Amino acid sequence: MRKESPEQVYTVARLAALAGISVRTLHHYHQIGLLAPSFTGENGYRYYAEAELLRLQRILIYRELGFPLGQIASLLDAEGGDLQAALERQRAQLLGQLDRYLALVLATDRTLARLRGEDVKDEELYSGVVSPAKQAEYEAWLAERYGPEVGEQVAAGSQRIAAMGDAERTWALAEIRSVEEGLAGALRRGISADSPELDSLIQRHRAWVQKGWAQECSPKAYAALADLYTQHPDFVARFEALQPGLASYLAQAMRSWAGRQG
Repeated sequence: MRKESPEQVYTVARLAALAGISVRTLHHYHQIGLLAPSFTGENGYRYYAEAELLRLQRILIYRELGFPLGQIASLLDAEGGDLQAALERQRAQLLGQLDRYLALVLATDRTLARLRGEDVKDEELYSGVVSPAKQAEYEAWLAERYGPEVGEQVAAGSQRIAAMGDAERTWALAEIRSVEEGLAGALRRGISADSPELDSLIQRHRAWVQKGWAQECSPKAYAALADLYTQHPDFVARFEALQPGLASYLAQAMRSWAGRQG
């Protein structure tokens, strides 16, 4: 049985050192209402007790998971008084991330093996890069914002890609790489995202999307996909890694092309 003892309290400086963050960060969390001290002493010092230590740990874990501070506040506020249940949910998130990163490590290992001259097929480079859970998340994200029609199109696309043969999948991967490299080059050359000069690349991109969907990719649906590219952090990170500014550039070019279709 745990022996009861006076509750340990920490000043801002001691808590910052304990957590490995700056005093300035703790002050900022206080200012935005994310983490208030337990009490302020007569000396004007802020003191943090057990509840604040546990809350700070959860804040820092959510931050490492990539959540913005505003969303972290909402997550913590939604926990209510059941801290154990909240921690169990957070633990499940961490395990999901572990599985996700393991899949990415294995994908990276396949690339390294190919660079060493081993026989690794093109489609194997992408195995595990987009997980089924992530694909479902993208589909739900679009359906929520633009209706079930768009969500169903994307869902059909994922099934279509999964059913592709080796030759067809190899072509699809080579085609999207070529289109994206062309758009990145256009961005570097200063071509406006609204310029009809990009139409040939954008039409190839839409055709690639439509092939995956196995049905018509209407201008409306194509414009909706542009929103996914700029608003979902996974896609933003992917395009920005190819060329800084490419996510917003591609999305604007897609919307511009769709708008000209009448």
